[in-house]
Amino acid sequence: MKEILYKSTRSESGTLKASEAILKGLADDGGLFVPLEIPKLDVSIEALSKMTYQEVAYEVMKLYFTDFTEEELKYCINKAYDSKFDTEEIAPLAEVEGAYFLELFHGKTIAFKDMALSILPYLLTTSAKKNHVKNEIVILTATSGDTGKAAMAGFADVEGTKIIVFYPNGGVSPIQEKQMVTQKGDNTYVVAINGNFDQAQSGVKAIFGDKELAAEMDKAGYQFSSANSINIGRLIPQVAYYVYAYAKLFAEGKVAKEQKINVVVPTGNFGNILAAYYAKNMGLPIDKLICASNENKVLFDFFKTGEYDKNREFILTNSPSMDILISSNLERLIYKIAGEDAAKNRQLMSELASAGKYTITDEMRAKLNDFYGNYATEAETAEAIQSLYEKTGYIMDTHTAVARCVYEKYTAETGDDNVTVIASTASPFKFTRSVMNAINPKYDTMSDFELVDELSKIGNIKIPAAIEEIRNAEVRHNNLCEVDGMKDIVKKFLGM
Repeated sequence: MKEILYKSTRSESGTLKASEAILKGLADDGGLFVPLEIPKLDVSIEALSKMTYQEVAYEVMKLYFTDFTEEELKYCINKAYDSKFDTEEIAPLAEVEGAYFLELFHGKTIAFKDMALSILPYLLTTSAKKNHVKNEIVILTATSGDTGKAAMAGFADVEGTKIIVFYPNGGVSPIQEKQMVTQKGDNTYVVAINGNFDQAQSGVKAIFGDKELAAEMDKAGYQFSSANSINIGRLIPQVAYYVYAYAKLFAEGKVAKEQKINVVVPTGNFGNILAAYYAKNMGLPIDKLICASNENKVLFDFFKTGEYDKNREFILTNSPSMDILISSNLERLIYKIAGEDAAKNRQLMSELASAGKYTITDEMRAKLNDFYGNYATEAETAEAIQSLYEKTGYIMDTHTAVARCVYEKYTAETGDDNVTVIASTASPFKFTRSVMNAINPKYDTMSDFELVDELSKIGNIKIPAAIEEIRNAEVRHNNLCEVDGMKDIVKKFLGM
């Protein structure tokens, strides 16, 4: 098999093996690691259609993580995708009202982040062994709600690691917050910051780029890595579920061989839709990649105009995991459409850092034909939840509702009737108040856990273990800091 190496989006030279890129998380120059080439799938759809999720995941990941042995990679996959998922299929497809909802929320923390964050601890600890790392690995992450809990659940009590998560105070749902602040594990730390997600993410990136701190950490026996989707070890496992979804559709006779499908993804940090773009570039028959935004529609505006501009009001919505104005993973796409020109990418990222915006060239824009962008307002999102429930009894969360709404806008606008997969990124139980209020405002008088019980009843859905666990769990983390105090609190946790 051809060896795949990785390089930074901001550097002309220097390559790393997969395990080295996974360990580092973020490149020293602030860039993101990308494969020198996107490998092609080397098994047929017929063969894939007969495989389990774990087997499909291996066929995808072996092409990218070429310095892992078959035994190492299969160990990581089998440890990740096991009984902590509440369905044997791992990522089932639900056919509802003419589209296929790819349910990515059957893991330990009931959000799509589990799909990658269940395997990342194993990829990281295996990478550390392969590279003879003696330091303890400190996972440093910013979350807009889901990554934090999924990462902590993955890394809790994993030997040789600590995990520190920052989230925006008041910027996540009550259930998301309760999931984080009740997290067990002697190596887990959670901090609310007085700021929004973009400030948390920028603060984490600044800590990563602090050379003095890195030297201090090394002396104390620590080194940073990331669990955000900027880590290539987070991104590649997400490619697998798009390949699996297509293989399932083929197995069930819903698509013919090489028949193209569309994929709709509710998008914040751009990692999930980028994974679908990678799947397409591997040869998976995907036609349109439909990028769905909420009222923080910076990506919609980008696809429409070619200008990325974060200088705008930051809106807190009922789909908080998408309340993002700096979509970090977009840099990987920008680098690709710039013809893998690191200097051009560096220039654009520098403009984003200094002026808060950049404009791509017409030549680059022409390479975005795979994408369609649109957005849903808060009212449209609520209406999408209510109407689908009333028509079918199917209950979706607020992020999936944004995707469903944009899917309807796309088909109305284009008449495109391709078979469509909608990435369903979270369980409705994660956003019970917003979901139940959308179905009927009368529910607003109920407490959070009364809403959980009512949702279970009206949707005829079993309450996930992730929710039952936190019903009476004690709060273990009660930390709050200012944006400029993030570095100090990291040092405090590490006893430095």
